[in-house]
Amino acid sequence: MSGETAFQATRRPFATDDARLQPIAEKVLRGERLSFDDGVTLYRSPDILAVGWLANSVREKLHGNIAYFNVNRHINPTNVCVAACRLCAFGRKKDAAGAYTMALEQAWQTAASGYSEAVTEFHIVGGLHPDLPLEYFLDLVRGLKERFPQVHIKAFTMVEVAFFARRAKLSIRETLERLRDAGVDSLPGGGAEIFADRVRHIICDHKIDGDEWLDTARTAHQLGLKSNATMLYGHIENDEDRVDHMLRLRAVQDETHGFQTFIPLAFHPDNTPLEHLPRTTGLTDIKQIGVSRLLLDNFPHIKAYWQMMTPKIAQIALRFGADDIDGTVIEEKIYHDAGATTPQGMRRRDLERLIREAGREPFERDTMYRTVTRTEDTFTVAV
Repeated sequence: MSGETAFQATRRPFATDDARLQPIAEKVLRGERLSFDDGVTLYRSPDILAVGWLANSVREKLHGNIAYFNVNRHINPTNVCVAACRLCAFGRKKDAAGAYTMALEQAWQTAASGYSEAVTEFHIVGGLHPDLPLEYFLDLVRGLKERFPQVHIKAFTMVEVAFFARRAKLSIRETLERLRDAGVDSLPGGGAEIFADRVRHIICDHKIDGDEWLDTARTAHQLGLKSNATMLYGHIENDEDRVDHMLRLRAVQDETHGFQTFIPLAFHPDNTPLEHLPRTTGLTDIKQIGVSRLLLDNFPHIKAYWQMMTPKIAQIALRFGADDIDGTVIEEKIYHDAGATTPQGMRRRDLERLIREAGREPFERDTMYRTVTRTEDTFTVAV
């Protein structure tokens, strides 16, 4: 869809059976910022199509008919973790069954394995290992840069960075500087979960708190490292907790402009201490995408992570505010350990088919959202 057509779509009369949405719609169509109360109202409205219409109008103003994807490879160097988060099925104590830690050579070989098509991004996250020094992770990144100089390294969550800093007796800034100098190009958005202390004390009490997560992201942005941001929803949080989480992200983004993408992550309870909780429904997933797009007016991108919400729901999300569907991934461990039944990877042509069937135009990007041009198994990135 061209920019003109997208703009014309926003001028079609807004219709809803929920009168509470009318003043919110007027704000959205005037380009005004939504409030905390507006966010709660959006969550509680039963008119999902009206919420989606508004979110799609914002999405198309920003991105027209484009839907982004990339060719990436997930690497999880260790699942050994000192934390005991009730939301996690991935982490293991170091002497537990199933615990693993990759030798550096194994991690580099893992990066090289997979599909024949060249990846543009390595996405690296893992557990909080009690014995691995910071130098292990610096060497890991240096080795990847030496072997794959053209690949962007998106590595280590704010939680991992804070853990590295504490173990190395360095400041957050010094730790991030060392990671950047070793070859880290940007940071993923994981570990944010829900910022509300009430919730965080129950689901991930061993992690840094919400303010520390935000401060770490702020410092990364000040050093020139872009990052993503996430929110884990569908467990014990409420609508107010979700809105609070996003507005705190929005406030930091006003300061730094360092967040690239917001990624809502549906909680998968299987094999966790919270497995008695039900999974999110498709309606909840779709509404979360829409509310995210409407509240996070200063975030360039909203991602429908197909690994978490299934490819089918991700397709629909491209019409409810999402402009990005993530990437090929190749091998994903963290959410599959928690019971995800989606494929562990997807080929580029399959992602393109999903996007086209949703009525969108596929746009292969690198991590910084620059155009990737393919020639057989090689690629070039627009600068």
